[in-house]
Amino acid sequence: MKKFTVIGLLLVLVGVALVVMASKDVSTYMTFTDAESSNRSVRIAGQLSLDKPMEYDAEVDENLFSFYMKDSDSVERKVELLMPKPTDFERSEQIVLTGKMRDGVFVAHEIQMKCPSKYKDEEIQLRQVG
Repeated sequence: MKKFTVIGLLLVLVGVALVVMASKDVSTYMTFTDAESSNRSVRIAGQLSLDKPMEYDAEVDENLFSFYMKDSDSVERKVELLMPKPTDFERSEQIVLTGKMRDGVFVAHEIQMKCPSKYKDEEIQLRQVG
């Protein structure tokens, strides 16, 4: 075979391998019920339960923050985040966690928060004036 054909085939194979590896990282959001039946790390989107306690004591364990969250099915579970408490956590509109269920508690190692826009109040005021 020609040199260019071999190089082209190798590049195609590398490209396919990269796409397959990257697709394993892309996951859809699950619920706590789904996470209980899965033994792998999953992503759950939900909202903070403000009526339940949040516990964080940096002197005892600075990398443990626990709180309660409701998923998209309104199922509420305790969450243990293996990170310090994020700044402005209580103001978040939506939380996305990555982790696993262990004994009825969702143990998360990654968090993403959607916080309210700083422009939201200005938008409301403009609509009221207009």
